Amino acid sequence: MKNKINKNKLKTIAVIGTGIMGSGMALNFLKHGYHVVVWNRHSDKLKPLLKAGAIAAPTPQVAAAQSDIIFEVTASDASSRAVWYGENGILHGATKKSYLVASGTLSVRWIDELSKKCNQKGLTFFDMPLTGSRGGAEGGTLTLLVGGNKNKLHKIETDLAAISEHVWYFGKAGSGMRFKLLLNMLAAIHIAAFGEALKIARAIGLNLQLVGDTLVQKPGGAATTMAWRHYKKIPKPINFSAQWILKDLQYAKQLQTHLDTPFLKDVIKKYQKIVAAGNGGEDWTIVTRD
Repeated sequence: MKNKINKNKLKTIAVIGTGIMGSGMALNFLKHGYHVVVWNRHSDKLKPLLKAGAIAAPTPQVAAAQSDIIFEVTASDASSRAVWYGENGILHGATKKSYLVASGTLSVRWIDELSKKCNQKGLTFFDMPLTGSRGGAEGGTLTLLVGGNKNKLHKIETDLAAISEHVWYFGKAGSGMRFKLLLNMLAAIHIAAFGEALKIARAIGLNLQLVGDTLVQKPGGAATTMAWRHYKKIPKPINFSAQWILKDLQYAKQLQTHLDTPFLKDVIKKYQKIVAAGNGGEDWTIVTRD
């Protein structure tokens, strides 16, 4: 059930990284009356947020120092590390009253390191990757996959209701990220397999419209629905790029390098081929056409 927002105790929110997901989150916090401080490496992406009422911070450190809850929503370990550890990073501005949240899809090696660093400093940290794509971020209907202190999570659940429909708690810090990597891995494998099924259907002369519509129903599921919709028309603007799912899949492989995971290896190769061909900026469902 979606938590109700307590508008009598609105906090100041920092959003560090205002790409597709971060900008949607910031706009929804603004919509619910929160004070929102934003920072992005490319400041031109801040313009619509500033127009909507957000305040630009010169550095992640300044954004963190002004805020009760700090969301970091950058794309990779390298960008995340820079905004947390950099000379003007989040950890230089956060206080023990702050709630620190890593919401990008990142490697568990980095999340475990960051969690340990925050713990050493006596800071409250959550890994809280997101699922719901562009529509969820813009509509405030994200699902949040959380690792961290459960009791402290309860204290900000009413605030999280401004951006989400569901908050799923997986355990100690790092648990949410571990689940997110598995989720993205499975979705990518499914979408790639859907494309192969349609390739065979076309080759044997079946009606592709009928095949796609029926597969949505049986076996069905959100991934099938998305794959079929985007097979017919790749979305513009995109929801999630091929280059970023490749990054996530490579992080997923790091979870257990000694296990034999042939499906994961194969889908990594498919996306490597797409990126090598110069199509890394296309929507990740382009793999259905590979």
